Amino acid sequence: MSLQAFRAETAAIAQSDDPALIRRHSRDQSMAFSPILKAEAKGKLVDLVVMPRSKAEVIAVAAAAARHRIPVMPRGAGTANWGQGIPLAGGIVLDMTGLDKVIRHDDRTVRVEPGANLEAIDRTTQPSGYEMRIHPSTRRSATIGGFVGGGHVGIGTCNWGILHDRGNIVAIEVVSVSEAPEVVELRGRDVNLVHHTYGTTGIITELEMPLAPAYAWREAIIDFATLTEAARFAITLCTSDGIIRKLASINEWPYPAYFRELAKYVRDGRHTVHVMIAYNSWEAFTDLVEDMGGYCTYHGLEGQGDFGRPLYEFSFGHSRWHANRVEPDRVANIAIFPHDDLLGSIERVQRRFGALGPLHLDMKRMDGRLTCQGSPLFVYQSPEHMAALVEGLQEEGVQSANTHTMHVKENGMRPLGAAEYAFRRRMDPHGLLNPGKFAAEEVADPGAGAALPTSGWAFQKIA
Repeated sequence: MSLQAFRAETAAIAQSDDPALIRRHSRDQSMAFSPILKAEAKGKLVDLVVMPRSKAEVIAVAAAAARHRIPVMPRGAGTANWGQGIPLAGGIVLDMTGLDKVIRHDDRTVRVEPGANLEAIDRTTQPSGYEMRIHPSTRRSATIGGFVGGGHVGIGTCNWGILHDRGNIVAIEVVSVSEAPEVVELRGRDVNLVHHTYGTTGIITELEMPLAPAYAWREAIIDFATLTEAARFAITLCTSDGIIRKLASINEWPYPAYFRELAKYVRDGRHTVHVMIAYNSWEAFTDLVEDMGGYCTYHGLEGQGDFGRPLYEFSFGHSRWHANRVEPDRVANIAIFPHDDLLGSIERVQRRFGALGPLHLDMKRMDGRLTCQGSPLFVYQSPEHMAALVEGLQEEGVQSANTHTMHVKENGMRPLGAAEYAFRRRMDPHGLLNPGKFAAEEVADPGAGAALPTSGWAFQKIA
């Protein structure tokens, strides 16, 4: 590896070795979400931050990195939770936020560069009556490339499914890290060769995403006397096909008490469901709330509440962020509850693990079936304690992913098979793209998190 030669060859492209920038770009949100990842990230830093402004500059960086054997870690806004943005082999961070254009859009799709901010994409397309189908709770800061490359789910997924589901990514263009970089466009089932691979199977340079009708969304907090009532309501809402919804997140008491900005809308001992409903479905929705014994403590237009942020920022990854502001030692994992025993499995997990801490659950569709993801929020003791929880959840029929490892394969949120391994070899012949992240087998010390006994998620095969 010759970093000096690489820098000389790419001197016309913006770059920096400022120590503060190096440290900031060598971290993501994993530090706040996993004590295991926090320990494993200690001392892991890149050597240089490179900031391209065009596809041509990305291709030039890829070629130079291949020639000089420089590890490359593509990065968006750094909102990832599972170590995607922590370098394991030094080298460079390729900061893609300079490629932020919306290239084109119509009533079906939007074509964008990877550094485009998700909220900015919606601001561009919504005047024509369309918006992104799915976005993470970090929509106001996250980039589309980071979401597709390292995320999988978000607001809208209770209706549209997860990113891995057929049709939720139209096309991805990627560049190989090789002496003569290859520019490849993937469509159809092939997009999942790149989705959720942490930048190990090519540098994303363009994406095409499907759009959905843009509605005037109303957000609301509905509370219930029991978790069973709250869960039954969320399940019924997400299977009431005449009601257009974008979010349904369940918070077992005392989880609602962690949401300090929502304090005036939280009643002691009550279990809450956070929702987003299309304005033209509001009457049918309020009938459902009444019929199922819920009480609405707050409702208003999206983002217009007096608590200073959209309600969706109290769901998915953001829910943990709020909890950890109050109790930093609390951790969780991500488990998938069985679609054919959804309410029953939620009740079993509550009975078995209720003493550990409250549940937060986000409703989602996956492979066309309704499920939810989440786990108890509990005080971390050790990897062994975490392993016991994982095993217990799986004994109750709940599939567990692993949010305490940096490796795609061991994370368990997507399958890796022969096609993924072959495509990676094609796009990264020298093993330079985010080294060590594709699978634990690539590194001598895969870390304590990789050993957690997680089952991973089972998907229907897309063929």
